[in-house]
Amino acid sequence: MPLNNLRKYLACFFLAIAFSLVMLSCASIQKPQGGPRDRTPPKLLKATPENMTRNFKSKIIELQFDEFFKLSNQYAEISMSPAMEKSPEYKIRQKKLEIDFRDSLQKNTTYVINFGKAIADVNEGNVLKNFTYVFSTGSHIDSLSMSGSVTNTETQAKEKEATVMLFPLKQDSLFGKKKPLIFTSTDSSGNFSLNNLAEGDYKIYALKEVSPNKIYDNDQELIAFLKNPIHLSKDTSNISLRLFKQTPAKFRVMEKHTDPDGKLFFKFNKPLFELSVKITYPAGIDETKYVDISATKDTALVYLTNTKYDSIRVAFFDKGKPLDTVFLRKGIKETFTRSISFKYNLGNGDLLKPGSDLQIKSNEPIDSFNPELIGITEDSVNVNFNTTKDALNPKFLNVKYRWRQGATYKLTINEGAVTDIYGDKNKIALRKFAINKPENYGTLTIKLNVPDTSRYYVAQILNVQKNILRTITFNKNTPVILKDYLTGKYLVRIIYDDNKNGVWDSGSVKLGTQPEKIWLYDKEINLRANWETEEAVDIPRETTLP
Repeated sequence: MPLNNLRKYLACFFLAIAFSLVMLSCASIQKPQGGPRDRTPPKLLKATPENMTRNFKSKIIELQFDEFFKLSNQYAEISMSPAMEKSPEYKIRQKKLEIDFRDSLQKNTTYVINFGKAIADVNEGNVLKNFTYVFSTGSHIDSLSMSGSVTNTETQAKEKEATVMLFPLKQDSLFGKKKPLIFTSTDSSGNFSLNNLAEGDYKIYALKEVSPNKIYDNDQELIAFLKNPIHLSKDTSNISLRLFKQTPAKFRVMEKHTDPDGKLFFKFNKPLFELSVKITYPAGIDETKYVDISATKDTALVYLTNTKYDSIRVAFFDKGKPLDTVFLRKGIKETFTRSISFKYNLGNGDLLKPGSDLQIKSNEPIDSFNPELIGITEDSVNVNFNTTKDALNPKFLNVKYRWRQGATYKLTINEGAVTDIYGDKNKIALRKFAINKPENYGTLTIKLNVPDTSRYYVAQILNVQKNILRTITFNKNTPVILKDYLTGKYLVRIIYDDNKNGVWDSGSVKLGTQPEKIWLYDKEINLRANWETEEAVDIPRETTLP
């Protein structure tokens, strides 16, 4: 190659390389941007034979979806009505679901395949809820429907994701034993619809499950039902189902164990308001116990100062009547780890309510305390105060002092100040606090107006966290005065007390009884700072409630 041509060639070559390097340096490699999250469940594109086919004669159904999908818990979720002796086989082939019948179909019969929540997309798990495929082996397809809503009795909120179940009256004995053939789920507004039903008599139930198997087999599950059968001869709507937790007929200890600090823990299947506990074995242990029963009356903690046993027998009584006895075992030389800790009756911002005693709550029952080892400073100056052990609850110490508005307080519980029933002593504990301003409190008067003085009612005043602050029983127009309550929003809940016992009573599926009705005042009552607020609450007649 001539020298001039070689020079031109090399110049072009290096120019091309330089241009490429410049282009590469300018380019920025970025991760591909993802689109919005997929929230759409699989969509049916084609069914062979078509949905709602009459004179059905096929042995296989093919359902073609618009994306890849999976079947979850298919044997619990998918039902076919009427049932076949041999269940169909369900096979996924790419984006297609094949349903293969392994049994003969009845003549002139409408079949409904309900997929429940079995079908979901692969990537995001979006569920195709309550999808049904309907066909008839005759010339007629059943087309009657039922619809309504499901409400939580206690909260008065519409219940989503509740299972509504239908049993033909002749099959009602299967309730609680086998899953229903006809069911659906409530939508986000608590509404439901059951379609393609045959004329006949049915019992209807709703269930909010703990473990989803569509069988009412757990006392903790919420149940609803209508006492009388529904005679379905035309479309039926506005069915109202009220969920409630059924009170078990028989008392049972659901959970029992020994905690790491040596106390015994027991959880019951229902609350008892006159519960008593006794250690029946070994002898001499019962006298050493302290029992702490929860505010909800459904759990109990048993503290024992004598833990020299390898097995223990605990008996439970209600009004002196024996209910249940349980056993617990432990190694006779087993050791426990304890550490005394404290909580205080301080609100947000470590503020104490004006005019209140400071309350110190220990996690262990207190045997004794040394007041000389407990100190309080007011703006860094030591003050004199009085500390006493609570007469009703050995976990509490009450501190009395004339607290001063605007001061900063520091509580010091020095090491060894508190001795628990085991002889253990506390480590040093410090807490700073101040006194809340009086103007952050107000007085709320709620005037309860009854519709019927022959009936009894229970009023519960709640905060927005749904904690019950006051409870009263009444049968005539009554004011409820809440004096010196923190500013904020308050709620009123009314129980229609049919048996006049002052508490809400649940229902019973076996006895066919409904729970006592509850009405929630639809307005949040706003208590303003340093203000006296009055609110008139007109209670509706029970017959007007759903």
